[in-house]
Amino acid sequence: MRTRAKSKATSEVAAPSRRSATVARRVETLPDIDDEAEDRARGGVQSLGRAFAILEEVARNRDGIGLAELSKRVGLHNSTTFHLVKTMVSLGYIRQIKDSKRYRVGRPLFALAASALDEMEMVSLATPVLEDLSRESGETSHFAVRMSDAVVIIARTSGPGAFQLTDRVGVVRPAHCTALGKVILAALRPDQLDRYLQRVELRALTPKTVTDPQLLRREIEEIRRSGIAFDDGEFDAEVRCVGVRVRDFSGQVIGAIGISGPVWRLSIQTLQNRAKTVREAADRLSTEFGATETKAR
Repeated sequence: MRTRAKSKATSEVAAPSRRSATVARRVETLPDIDDEAEDRARGGVQSLGRAFAILEEVARNRDGIGLAELSKRVGLHNSTTFHLVKTMVSLGYIRQIKDSKRYRVGRPLFALAASALDEMEMVSLATPVLEDLSRESGETSHFAVRMSDAVVIIARTSGPGAFQLTDRVGVVRPAHCTALGKVILAALRPDQLDRYLQRVELRALTPKTVTDPQLLRREIEEIRRSGIAFDDGEFDAEVRCVGVRVRDFSGQVIGAIGISGPVWRLSIQTLQNRAKTVREAADRLSTEFGATETKAR
């Protein structure tokens, strides 16, 4: 009797243990359930959207923007804006000006944009500016960029007047005797200009071409100060030009914009009078290329 009772008791104790094991095996086969995953996903997308809104608002304010004003414009609480901005500052995409504590876009953002600014994009951005410049000046307008020791015209438009120049897009011109070329030479560092003058023959194409390296160096120094260059029949005896530098998002000179026309219509005085119009076009194009300091001085 005692033996049977003990056996029965043992059976009753073991039963729950077997049930527990069965339940445990079933639990092991169930997939992991994360009730907060969807919430986190929504939160991540929301934070990403907020970060881009902040970045875009900062980019619109070239003189910088304070935290309170930034929060107001993006519709966020100051603390939320601060934490998002702090992260972007740590990554370099936003920087804070020490004196004013205002925020501006950072250099890594410019680097990302660089890959998008290819030659086709430059032509697309430059053409409307050139069209307006030709319409206002009445002359042929050009946009050129550096190509080794020369410059290449990648966009041009004709003015409404008669006797327009017929230079085609893609034509390569020497730098030392063209207004656009001299603007680009003026953007070189002193050591780069030294090497250029050592390796390039300053060939005379007209009686007015500057072939003396020291004379050209002095002219380049003046162009660096003024941001504007003239070609007084130095490449073609029948043509005069004026050129102004164009900057990109990094602040570097990316090219030059200018107008040209026949000498009988464009005196040096006329070119000087048109210089303001060309400067304005250069500032506009620099802005299109992302420059924050658009003054072409």
